[in-house]
Amino acid sequence: MTSQPDSLARELAAEQAHVDAVYARLDAATRSAEQVAQQGRDLFRTERTNFVREEDGTGMFERDVFAFQAAKRLATLESEHEGLVFGRLDRTDGEALHIGRIGVRDDEYEPLVIDWRARAAEPFYRATPNEPMQVVRRRVLRCRGQKVIGIEDDLLDGDSNADLVVIGEGALMAALKRARGPQMRDIVATIQSEQDEAIRAPHQGFTIISGGPGTGKTVVALHRAAFLLYTHRRRFENGGVLVVGPSRVFLTYIERVLPSLGEDSVTLHDLGSVASDVLGRSAERVDDSRTHGIKGSSRMVGILRRLVDLPLDPTAPTGVLGETGPGVLRVSVKGEVLTAGLETTHRIRSRVLKQTKLNLGRQPAASAMLDHLWSIFSNDAGITRDEFEDFVTSSASWRMFLQAWWPTLSPEQVLRRLADPDVVAQVATGMHPDDRDALAASYRDHTDFTVDDMALLDELAQIIGPVPEDPEEDPSLFLEEGAGVDELVTITDRLRDERAEDPAEDRHRRFAHVLVDEAQDLSPMQWRMLRRRGGQASWTIVGDPAQSSWPDATETQRVLDDLMGTAPRRQHRMSTNYRSPAEVFELAAQVVTKVAPDADLPDAVRRTGHAPRLTTTTPKDLARHVEGLIADMLAAVEGTIGVITPTAHLDLRDRVTMTDPRVIWVTPLQSKGLEYDAVVVVDPDAIVEESPGRERVLYVALTRPTQLLATVDLTTNPAWRESLEWRATDSA
Repeated sequence: MTSQPDSLARELAAEQAHVDAVYARLDAATRSAEQVAQQGRDLFRTERTNFVREEDGTGMFERDVFAFQAAKRLATLESEHEGLVFGRLDRTDGEALHIGRIGVRDDEYEPLVIDWRARAAEPFYRATPNEPMQVVRRRVLRCRGQKVIGIEDDLLDGDSNADLVVIGEGALMAALKRARGPQMRDIVATIQSEQDEAIRAPHQGFTIISGGPGTGKTVVALHRAAFLLYTHRRRFENGGVLVVGPSRVFLTYIERVLPSLGEDSVTLHDLGSVASDVLGRSAERVDDSRTHGIKGSSRMVGILRRLVDLPLDPTAPTGVLGETGPGVLRVSVKGEVLTAGLETTHRIRSRVLKQTKLNLGRQPAASAMLDHLWSIFSNDAGITRDEFEDFVTSSASWRMFLQAWWPTLSPEQVLRRLADPDVVAQVATGMHPDDRDALAASYRDHTDFTVDDMALLDELAQIIGPVPEDPEEDPSLFLEEGAGVDELVTITDRLRDERAEDPAEDRHRRFAHVLVDEAQDLSPMQWRMLRRRGGQASWTIVGDPAQSSWPDATETQRVLDDLMGTAPRRQHRMSTNYRSPAEVFELAAQVVTKVAPDADLPDAVRRTGHAPRLTTTTPKDLARHVEGLIADMLAAVEGTIGVITPTAHLDLRDRVTMTDPRVIWVTPLQSKGLEYDAVVVVDPDAIVEESPGRERVLYVALTRPTQLLATVDLTTNPAWRESLEWRATDSA
């Protein structure tokens, strides 16, 4: 096997010819799909505008289905015009197979491109020099649009007699050196063997993907979602796949990965929007470290249940509800005054709530109260039970009492009651007084809800049941603006009588597969929120305990063990850090092992020759100093620069005058799962102090760069550096 000076040009030309043939076939397939769409539009036309006959409705349904299926195919074809063909396998039997994002066949139904998820493509990811799997050469094509601009080869079987040219330094190392952009790229062309094993693992039960920073856990999990949709299309496309990330910033970063792999039937949510299916709202604000620990704990389940059981203080004027105190019913029937005291009303309330949810319990509670009043009524006038009930229920005192005693409540109304310290004291009796004060203050001092509150509101929605809909409201024939419907909706669907549904049924959307990234940060309450959406699902759980921002790993593990039960579990550890240069990771490893001696530290596979810059400045000169570091990095790297700053310095962005679009500002928690060519970490000591995970969160921040790292301290003796073996500084 030899390489000649003109070999690269010849190989590029040969690969370009094949890529041109693929795109020609793709264009033909696109035209065919467009014709199908037109046929669907022409399938049924009518000029009727005043009524729809039964046979007309059938034709409209067929038209809708035709158009929907054609549109899906067109969307798939159009999304694959960027880097469609990315690989080639040259086998020992002389056959050459091209690998791509979707399968493409010629007119004779022979494969021009094999889908990367197909079994025939496995050797592209699994073959090694020790086990070549009948592969002589693995080639990665780098394309810009439809043009082949680069080739990287790996020789896997040096003993083969095949006369093949080998070009480049290997696809993986070439990819690692490439500049990062504002969004994550797929790694479909450079998946490694241990990554491929996790991607193609069986779907049943729980697949746990672990590993330290930079090991590709996130992108492997996303490729796994694409693989599952390919191999079990009916199960997972119909049931749905939910991908959960830690923040909106993270979802923006990864949102193009699955569409680039040919999949768009996936729902992406950050933790603040998972419960939007039930609540109709989301949140982005985060609680401080102490409040986060309170709201996320499993003990909130009991607190919320006691909060629901706690009667509301009635607001009606004295004399309507009675003179003996709030919550007392006084009603007159035929001149006889009947009274239900606090003990009675509380007993009935407790009995009903044991049997039904709050928002579904008003009618049973009213019936129980009428039973009590009838039992104490002397009935000297000899009226019937029906007449008695008419007298009671038609009175103003009854109506006002019932509205105050058993109002229909939303989860938000219930949770807002915790702003009252007296209410918190009643429902959180075992909680430390300082924690009770912090919990009440979090609702008293803010009008909006936090990410942690979304899990509490979802729990309350489960406890109290849905707010009953207005029975007088008719369903609309038309979709509301911004409804976001991405599936076939027929006229029959829109006219379906929604009121026939069971009002006791909860509104949680269920998924067939749930993928949770940065799982080590989830609180027990957030795991409960996810479980409601994946109780019968298979799961992919991605995380690294060493990067955890949740303080009580034992409590979380109990919740996870309960979630997984006896279902199959399989563990896949990613052992190689592809992101961080060894110089950077050696520094970060010293920080995390100080608090987590057993942290899973992967092997960094490359060095850049650039040691981290540990700099020091003063608060007054902070903006100027950071601006100087950014300028140096912009000149040194081609991709993005991340500036990771604690909330104590959030105003720094406004004080730095540089506005280059390659500079991205994030908080330490927002930086989870992200990567940049270069990173500036501002005030590491402040990051440690304000973060629930302390040094673990600083570890996350330090492991974001692929090339250059600089830190900025505001004191000459920063605490975070105390355990470092190498403590050289670059002072301002």
